[in-house]
Amino acid sequence: MSSGRRVAVTGTGLVTPLGNGVEANWRGVLAGKTGVERHESAGRPEYLRFFGQVQGLERPNDIPSRLAGQVRFLNRGSVLGYEAAAQAMKSSNVDLSNVPGERRSLFLASGDLTKVGCEFMHPALQDAAKQAGKGMDYYAFNKSVMNKVNPFFLLESISNNLFSFLSAAFGLMGPNTSLASLSPCGAQALELAARKISTGEADIALAVGCGCWISEIPMYEMDGLGILSRCGNGPASFKPLDRARDGFIPGEGGAAMLLEDYEMAESRGARILAEIKGYGNCIEFPQGKGLSVPEQISKNSIMAALEEGAVDANELAFICPHGSGTRKGDRSELNSMSKIMGDPRNGVPVCALKAYTGHMGAASDICEVILGIEAVNEGVVPGTLNFSETEAAFEEMKISASTREAAGRSFVSVSYGIIGQCSSVLVEGRAL
Repeated sequence: MSSGRRVAVTGTGLVTPLGNGVEANWRGVLAGKTGVERHESAGRPEYLRFFGQVQGLERPNDIPSRLAGQVRFLNRGSVLGYEAAAQAMKSSNVDLSNVPGERRSLFLASGDLTKVGCEFMHPALQDAAKQAGKGMDYYAFNKSVMNKVNPFFLLESISNNLFSFLSAAFGLMGPNTSLASLSPCGAQALELAARKISTGEADIALAVGCGCWISEIPMYEMDGLGILSRCGNGPASFKPLDRARDGFIPGEGGAAMLLEDYEMAESRGARILAEIKGYGNCIEFPQGKGLSVPEQISKNSIMAALEEGAVDANELAFICPHGSGTRKGDRSELNSMSKIMGDPRNGVPVCALKAYTGHMGAASDICEVILGIEAVNEGVVPGTLNFSETEAAFEEMKISASTREAAGRSFVSVSYGIIGQCSSVLVEGRAL
């Protein structure tokens, strides 16, 4: 960061449809694989049967014995988020006994939508509506709720479902909060965690993003917004930045990063993966009426991150845009990047990563930073999966479906959400 203490990345964790663990995910990216598949889902139209689902993880591993009885309250996104957080803590090799609890921060970004449809209420609602044409029988409804509805549904439904569990598991008693602003909140959690290190309010900070967007009601809601792909070409239909894009395919996952005071990390001999150098957090509005996608949604946030980190755009190894694959969203990002780069033929390579896992909401924000760190540390720019060609106005931009050599050690990762919230992070890798 431009002032204050330096912020090191010493631990990372990933649980996605592409694999369990950072190494499995990174090797999947290099191999050009995707975790998006067709699933048998009775009653759904064909295009809603494609999504990214984590396999083989029904409950977290390595739960402290004192919390074993609380696992049943975790929703699906929280299970994935906890597993990623545990991986990040373990990979950092930090000795928590050397860090007071009040110097350990937690910032959680959640996007679990599994309870949005209130399926837990369906048995009671069915009992209350058995007599067709007579409306709801509220006496029958209340009686059925007492016998058929899990009384802990509220705990499973709240956006900070994982927060207390994670705090207790690792004794994270310092500055903290939970966020639920959908797509950008993972990047925002990462920014808040980094700033607590930079200002000296914490010595370590765990940033976690988790989400599940693959249950039925959320998928219908997103489809109603017109942002999902019609999946005419199966998993390959998720085509970020491509001229034939028609929306994204959702997924589920968890991602986590442990940040640490750089000097402290060095003094304990930590394996430093990267350094957080700058952030930009902005909101953009379109001209005229309505709240559609603005013309250059990410320009200001990218420029703010570069300014804070004192890095010129031409020094970047690559930019990783949000890349949701929507018509307007990707065009706005391409506009933003072209303005920053100037002549695109001399510009920075661009890679969008969501097609590897499906759009995981808050988890995607942090996942893409982790994959970006892996990339710059290996000296490569990841390919944009399923990409063929972009629109004519951006055909000179350096976008490729295949991995290529990178020039530079820094990259910017961008995340934005509906109605214009946009967050960018500037990261500098460490050759390993």
